[in-house]
Amino acid sequence: MNRQDDSLAAPNGVGRQIEEIELIGGVLCLDFVNSLSGTRKEPVERLHDYGELVRWTAHAGAIEPGEVEPLAAAGAARPGEAEAVFDRALALRESIFRAFDALAHGAGPPAADLERLNRELARALPHMRIEPDEHGFDYRFETESGALDRPLWPIARSAAELLAEGDLARVKECSSDECGWLFVDLSKNKSRRWCDMRDCGNRAKARRYYRRQRRGREN
Repeated sequence: MNRQDDSLAAPNGVGRQIEEIELIGGVLCLDFVNSLSGTRKEPVERLHDYGELVRWTAHAGAIEPGEVEPLAAAGAARPGEAEAVFDRALALRESIFRAFDALAHGAGPPAADLERLNRELARALPHMRIEPDEHGFDYRFETESGALDRPLWPIARSAAELLAEGDLARVKECSSDECGWLFVDLSKNKSRRWCDMRDCGNRAKARRYYRRQRRGREN
């Protein structure tokens, strides 16, 4: 989605709140990819530090709201480690993007990006537990380990599950030239072209209308 407006480009978190970032990817890992706005050639960063990463993962439902404050406090107390985790998060985001962007265009994921995903997955899996829930049992990540890379665990798991179990033919890139967002197309006939019809789709319709009107005047 093309979100290259002044509020998003503002540094240090000024402008649009983390909790207002759109979640339209269909799965967590693609929503994380889409936390970078614009295109990869002209990106607009929306996550600027470890604290914003923690807030985004809570916004996306990847960690519990009660984990935000302890993780943010731990990150502030261990700034070097927090910065390293944040750098890992951005690197993982790019690897996930390249892997699924390649698949969306009929190619295979780059080996180096699969390797990065596997490294993060190996770090995450020792923290996974099976716990009862209202439907029986489900996987959960431990919430009190004190590990600063806690936000990365569900993202890595989401990407791995989409690769291993998802319908990869439904992974698409927005058709807008001004957007690089990825999404899972859940339409019945796999006809979805835009990350969001209200944004990129409407802009494309407006451009087509303008071109038709211009051709009519020229004829």
